[in-house]
Amino acid sequence: MKELNRNTVPQAKRYTERIIQFGEGNFLRCFVDWIVWNMNQKTDFDGGVVVVQPIPTGMIEALDRQDDLYHVNLQGLDAGEPVNSLQLVDVISRTVNPYTNFRDYLRLAEQPEVRFVISNTTEAGIAFDPDCKPDDAPARSYPGKLVQLLYHRYLTFNGDLSKGLIIFPCELIFLNGHKLKEIIYRYIDLWQLGDGFRRWFTEACGVYATLVDRIVPGFPRKEIAEIKERLGYDDNMVVQGEFFHLWVIEAPASVAREFPADKAGLNVLFVPSEEPYHERKVTLLNGPHTVLSPVAYLSGLNIVRDACQHPIVGRYVRKVMYDELMATLNLPQEELQAFADSVMQRFLNPFVDHQVTSIMLNSFPKYETRDLPGLKTYLARKGELPQGLVLGLAAIITYYKGGTRADGTEIVPNDSTENIHLLRSLWATGDVRQVARGVLAETRIWHEDLNLIPGLTEQVIYYLQAIAERGMLSVVEEILDRPS
Repeated sequence: MKELNRNTVPQAKRYTERIIQFGEGNFLRCFVDWIVWNMNQKTDFDGGVVVVQPIPTGMIEALDRQDDLYHVNLQGLDAGEPVNSLQLVDVISRTVNPYTNFRDYLRLAEQPEVRFVISNTTEAGIAFDPDCKPDDAPARSYPGKLVQLLYHRYLTFNGDLSKGLIIFPCELIFLNGHKLKEIIYRYIDLWQLGDGFRRWFTEACGVYATLVDRIVPGFPRKEIAEIKERLGYDDNMVVQGEFFHLWVIEAPASVAREFPADKAGLNVLFVPSEEPYHERKVTLLNGPHTVLSPVAYLSGLNIVRDACQHPIVGRYVRKVMYDELMATLNLPQEELQAFADSVMQRFLNPFVDHQVTSIMLNSFPKYETRDLPGLKTYLARKGELPQGLVLGLAAIITYYKGGTRADGTEIVPNDSTENIHLLRSLWATGDVRQVARGVLAETRIWHEDLNLIPGLTEQVIYYLQAIAERGMLSVVEEILDRPS
C-alpha cells in the first residue's frame, strides 16, 4: 500500500493560496474544503487553502505527513440512489501553527492574493477575551488572532482598500458574522489600533453570517481498512460525511461572484438573511443532537443511528424533537414536520456511523446556543419545563463527571480546561446539589445564572440523583411515561 503524498499522487494540484482557514478538524475538511475542491474543478476559482491551527493542540502535523492530502468519504442517498464515494481533496497547500511560528502566521497577511478567511472554532471560539494583547504571539482568542492578522495586512498594504478580506465564520452561532464583527471592533478599541485601521476594516472587509449543515462523523474507524484497500493509499486522515450539504451565506451578489460555490452545482445559497434557515436547523437538528449524545452514551450507545433506533432512547429523541423543540418555533407546522422528518432520516442514515462522542466536544456552549433558547421558550409558552431538554442537560453534567460507563468504557470528556476543572471540582464535593447549582450559576458558560429559571435547579438535581442511583435508561423511561 502506497503512502499518500504529492509524490505518490502526481495528479494532485497546487492552487493559488486565496483562503486562510482557522481549523483543521473533520467538519471543515469534509465541508468547506470539499466545497472549495468542487469550485476548483467546476469554475475558474483556483483557490488554495492555508490551514491555521486555532488552539495549541491540533492535527496539522498528521495532515503535513500526507502533504495535506486526504480523502472525503460521502455516504447517503442521492435522489433515492445510494452513494458511497471517495474523493481526493488537494486544496490545502500547507499548514501554519501560530503558537510555534507566529512570524509565519503574520506573513499570511502579506500575500496579496489572499482574499478569504473561513473558520470553525466551535461555539466557544467566537468570544471576546479582554486579556488578549496586541503583542501576544499569538492572541489566545480566535477573534484576537484575526485582528492581529488584519492589522498586519492593513500596515503591509498601507490601507489599500483592494486588499480587504471576506470573512465567513462557520461556527454554529446565530448571526455568527455579526457577533464576530462586533468583537473585532472591541479589539480595535481595546488595543487602540486607530481610526485609520477601523475605517479600512469597515470599508474594505466583509464579515458575513453563515449557516452550515452536513453531518460529519469524522474518521471512519470501522471501515478504514476497507477504505485504504479500495484507495490503494495509506490515508490516515480520511473524513466521512453524509451526502447532504447546505451552506447559507448572508452576503450580497458581489460576494457570490467572488466565491462562486453556487455556480459549481453545490447547495450553497447567498441570501439577504440566514435567520429562518438558522433557527430551523439549529433547533431541530443540532438541538436534538446535543442532548441525545450524552443520553445515548450513558445508556451504552455509541452511534446516533443506534440511538434513534433504540426502543427507549429513540422515543426520547423524538420527544425532544417533535414534542419539545418543534413547539418553540414559529414556522408553519407542515414545514416544521417535513424538516424534522428529513432530519430523522439523516440521523438514521444506514451508511454513516456518527459517533455520539464526536458531538459532545464543548457540550456546554453547544447547549447554550442550541437548546437553552428552546427550553426558555417552551417554559414561557407551556408554563412548565421541557423534561427531555432538562434531562439532556443533566446527562451532559453527568458525562463531565468522567469515570466509567456500566460496560466498563472509560468516560473522557473533551472541553475547555476551564470547564473540565469546574466540573471536576464540583463533582469532587460529592453533593449533586452543589454540582447543579455550581454549573447553572456559571455565567462564563451561560452568560446568566440559570438558577434563576423557575424550577430548573431542582429538576436538574433530581435527574442527577436519579441517573446516579438508577441509571440513564431508567430515567429516560420515567419521562417517557409522563403525559405530555
